[in-house]
Amino acid sequence: MVVLTMVIATQYAVTELGYEYTIVHPSNADIRFIGSDNSSDGVRVLRVDGTNGTNAKIKIELGNWSANQNKTYTAAFGIVNEEKFAVNITHINVSTTGTDYMQIWLHGDRDENPASDSTSVFMWDKGSIVNASTTTAWTLAYGDANKGTMKDNVSAGGTITTPWDDTAHVRYSVDDTNAYGVGVNGRTITNASDFVWVQVSIDLPASPTSGGAQTGTIWIHFEATTQYGED
Repeated sequence: MVVLTMVIATQYAVTELGYEYTIVHPSNADIRFIGSDNSSDGVRVLRVDGTNGTNAKIKIELGNWSANQNKTYTAAFGIVNEEKFAVNITHINVSTTGTDYMQIWLHGDRDENPASDSTSVFMWDKGSIVNASTTTAWTLAYGDANKGTMKDNVSAGGTITTPWDDTAHVRYSVDDTNAYGVGVNGRTITNASDFVWVQVSIDLPASPTSGGAQTGTIWIHFEATTQYGED
């Protein structure tokens, strides 16, 4: 009888790879949030929640409203892309501590209700996703990594400033230049806008299920595209 002995050699190696990323304020991130409309207290709807700083959290403050009232902020906040490639917004969902009376749209005309804005996309309707997660609602054109500006046409020379609001502690814009996503009104990856406005409405029924503060979280879902810019 012949006994075969097999020796298995396992090889090991050690190497290293550095990494770097920076934690910044939400208004200065590569996909960033900016304010616009003011809430009932005169401060922007979008604002820092608590202590301001690089680890700041932001929220939207929608005010105090009664049963059977509807309040709409056509530009509750804006989303700006600073990445060097286009970014899709696929869908939005909301988690809440109570009954959800919120409606959300994406659209390009800052001071126009989406009912009259041909660019608008209905995203969320009182507890239900309207634009499915398997589709693209809006494509933001590539950005230029400049946190102080945004562009309605990423290839054009003109820019819209997004200065700092020292009260709400966010960047903001009240410029009425319209935004157009890739594929909207013939816009392409080279001449679309790198920002979009978010309308938020609170539509209260005659008999809300509860009173007091209503809190929750808005989840905005993004995906990168392979369309790169040239800036």
